[in-house]
Amino acid sequence: MSWIAKFILKILGWKVINDLPDEKKYMLIAAPHTSNWDFPLGILVKFSQKVKLNYLGKGALFDSPFGWFFRALGGIPVYRKKKLNMVDQMVQEFNKREHMILAMSPEGTRSHLEYWKSGFYHIAHKAGVPIAMATLDFGNKMVKLGSAFMPSGNIQEDMELIRAFYENIQGKNPEKQGPIRVKS
Repeated sequence: MSWIAKFILKILGWKVINDLPDEKKYMLIAAPHTSNWDFPLGILVKFSQKVKLNYLGKGALFDSPFGWFFRALGGIPVYRKKKLNMVDQMVQEFNKREHMILAMSPEGTRSHLEYWKSGFYHIAHKAGVPIAMATLDFGNKMVKLGSAFMPSGNIQEDMELIRAFYENIQGKNPEKQGPIRVKS
């Protein structure tokens, strides 16, 4: 499967730079998230790099008839209408598993937002796992994986590291990219 994914990426003109940490558990954030094409690209990268990861997705994706498919790809459903504490649920998942790489898009949507959702940060900090970053740079047709750091607990300070990593990265639809910041 790895060689097929690498072949498809090569045909499409994409390059992958993999500098992911050699850890069993970490949070992987991917940005910018501006297009439906981000998911298939991410799945190709997952298989090409042989990274066993989980991701959060809209609950509707996991309903019949294709729910089995998204679960097989490592998906964990999020049902937004249910008032559940997603941060604590994901911390529990990290605590009970020996291996877990959780991929999330901090933007949470493909639309322009003024702030990133901070759940990724709180999950990583509470679970005591590093945050690694991934770019989906459509301007250069490059995916960069890496630059992991341990969250300090000072989200505004740590956002400076994150902002520097994503500087000059262009999503498929750049007009949908918002600023890289979280609410105080």
